[in-house]
Amino acid sequence: QVRLVESGGGLVQPGGSLRLSCAASGSDFSKNYMAWYRQAPGKEREFVALITSGGSTRYADSVKGRFTIFRDNVKTTVDLQMNSLKPEDTAVYYCARTFPSGPSWGQGTQVTVSS
Repeated sequence: QVRLVESGGGLVQPGGSLRLSCAASGSDFSKNYMAWYRQAPGKEREFVALITSGGSTRYADSVKGRFTIFRDNVKTTVDLQMNSLKPEDTAVYYCARTFPSGPSWGQGTQVTVSS
């Protein structure tokens, strides 16, 4: 059983930066793909970024070039560095374990981009 706990959300001005962190408990962290998703008010949850067990990354077009996903298999954390934030990035951000152990979600952390 994995437990995912996100931190680092908050209020930031447009153009600013935030770094989200997800701490994972449980075994097999290094073997799993990890991802970040987000859900804005009134919208469906959407994919943001993914990092494979081998360190390859994938991003949604809307964040490509602005966001970077990292993982630390020793600390069992996965971070999301978010730069050049826009108001449309406002959402609850969720950490997720995906493949191969199956989906597991954190509780989410709020990111608000506003002047």
